[in-house]
Amino acid sequence: MQKGRIRKLFLSRAVRWLSIALVIIVVFMGGLFIGQGKITFNGHTANSDLPATLDFSQINEVYKVLREKYDGTLSEQQVTDGLKHGLAESTGDPYTVYFTSTESEAFNSELQGTITGIGAQLEQDADGNIVVVAPLAGSPAEAAGVRAKDIIVSVDSDSISGKSVYDAVMSIRGEKGSKVKIGVVRGGTKALELTITRDTIQVPTAESKILDGNVGYLRVSQFSDDTTRLVMNAVASFEKAKVNKVILDLRDNPGGEVTTAVDLSSLWLKQGDLIVQQRRDKTVIDNNYATGVNSLAGIKTVVLVNSGSASASEITALVLRDKGGAYLIGEQTYGKGVVQQLIPFSDGSALKVTIAKWYSPKGTNINKVGIKPDKIVKPTDKDYADGNDIQLKAAETWLNAQ
Repeated sequence: MQKGRIRKLFLSRAVRWLSIALVIIVVFMGGLFIGQGKITFNGHTANSDLPATLDFSQINEVYKVLREKYDGTLSEQQVTDGLKHGLAESTGDPYTVYFTSTESEAFNSELQGTITGIGAQLEQDADGNIVVVAPLAGSPAEAAGVRAKDIIVSVDSDSISGKSVYDAVMSIRGEKGSKVKIGVVRGGTKALELTITRDTIQVPTAESKILDGNVGYLRVSQFSDDTTRLVMNAVASFEKAKVNKVILDLRDNPGGEVTTAVDLSSLWLKQGDLIVQQRRDKTVIDNNYATGVNSLAGIKTVVLVNSGSASASEITALVLRDKGGAYLIGEQTYGKGVVQQLIPFSDGSALKVTIAKWYSPKGTNINKVGIKPDKIVKPTDKDYADGNDIQLKAAETWLNAQ
């Protein structure tokens, strides 16, 4: 009898702890949503279908069963992290993700182009598949033949079905110089196993050179903190060489910081030109305009894109075609027309939350659709194997004909 009372008392305290934790989370998320404009003090709520408060009793019921029946070990931190992950996942949006402090550190490292692993940005699609957004330029993944939109199904012959992006990334990473076997499905049917040697990767996000015919070539592989500085150095070298034609290579650029994409796009546009508009439902929450540093305005430009060109790189490609007179060559882009904001928390964790959809100056949103280039040029498997860059050659041919 005494043991039963002790058990009930312990369970009661555990349930009370869970309730308190949930209240803290809800209050915390409420503050977050207020900051993002989802909840305001005048009673307007963007997500008006949600109840004012959660029914904790249903959550407590699940917790009680887990606590009494689960044949395994659970820590308080695991339960708390699980609740936070669940709140983000309840959106059904693959781009809204909660990161623990460890996950957040890994995400920020990737965003800044410093990683140890194979060098491929991964995301989880609506079906739960782990999808390659793009292999990073110069990475082991790129060298091994990993391509944008490959679905990763196994790591070292172990299935990753049901795993989160973080778990998949952690299973792929390892010591520098070690090998990992990645099972991928390409094009929905083609199954491949690729062996990749892990490495420490610090990829410059922008590189440039002068091609034959005095054509300036600028490759931007990601939009990060150092991108604008590297791009401006490249533009200075173009001006010194008096280039009169430019190829902007945004292939396999998974996106990044919108403000950096605005800096890049501004090089071709008039000051004050609208580059991108952000809307939450039908409400405009932000407009981004050209800054006026238009060093490349009026220069004949080709933008190279492919299925790994996503998000901020799609913003750039679309506005340069719509307003900068650029010609797009390559393949249909990824189709990510939404904007995320990374909200850091005091314990080092973070929430990457979709806050809006973005629209081009012509009012186009390309989410889940992508951008169709002016000229479709699709490399074959043999082109990849032989290192034959037919898209770059097509860009040079088009520019020389102008």
